[in-house]
Amino acid sequence: MSSPTASLAGRTVSRIGYGAMQLERLRGNRDDAVALLRRAVELGVDHVDTAQFYGFGFVNDVIREVLGTDDDVLVVTKVGADPNPGGRVPLRPAQRPEQLRASVEDNLRSLGVDQLAVVNLRRLDAGPGLRPHGDQLVDLDDQLAVMTALRDEGKIGAIGLSSVTLDGLRRALPAGIACVQNAYSLVSRGDEDLLRLCVAEGIAWVPFFPLGGAFPGLPKVTEESAVRAAAEALGVTPSQVGLAWLLHHAPNVLLIPGTADADHLEANVAAGGITFDAATLAALDAVESRSVDLVLDAE
Repeated sequence: MSSPTASLAGRTVSRIGYGAMQLERLRGNRDDAVALLRRAVELGVDHVDTAQFYGFGFVNDVIREVLGTDDDVLVVTKVGADPNPGGRVPLRPAQRPEQLRASVEDNLRSLGVDQLAVVNLRRLDAGPGLRPHGDQLVDLDDQLAVMTALRDEGKIGAIGLSSVTLDGLRRALPAGIACVQNAYSLVSRGDEDLLRLCVAEGIAWVPFFPLGGAFPGLPKVTEESAVRAAAEALGVTPSQVGLAWLLHHAPNVLLIPGTADADHLEANVAAGGITFDAATLAALDAVESRSVDLVLDAE
């Protein structure tokens, strides 16, 4: 089973990767977590997204066991947040330059590598999620300075941005940006101008929340009538339609759907083979886009 490919940080990878955050749900059965990640690789997944704060290090530990130093799988990690045990949200912003450097070092240790291939700086400027306050309000230039220094030191191979605005990406372009991770889906297409800039600059677009609402009150792709109609006509699931639409929408889209279930994993990878006729694609394109600016409080 295989999916189409695209470029990320100078590498050619399958357009459907794996978001490893959901491995945290298997903390109570490490063998199942290991087996699931191994199954992803068997299915052709060669792009895995992670972070040290996923499962407080558990996820990175599983990745280290399964992948080791295998150059065939591109592991992308992120910085900009730290664990927040006991908080309303299990994360807190960690935006200061020294915190970014510490997070890179933590990821290096937990993944057991000398260099992180790609590190996304989670800016917290846009989309649903946390917002920075107080000493966490850090200028982008100061953050890019430490990220580029880490790249010059060889600890980072390439820099990505997450939860960034259009202006933020424009400011960051001289630093060399490999990818952008923002909340984006069929029902939440507010970042269309940002996506177009990424296409023009050869930057990979790696949407999180690719099926819409991960929080109550946010729109869900799978509830749209056009999505359900397409799924029924094609004999696939609404989730697969939502993922396939993203792949059809722009050539630089790379997906990292997460799951803790092997059947869902296989269905996600299979979405790479779904095609739409012109009428179906037009019906999907006509779905209304809604805002996803849900701000969470970490305290």
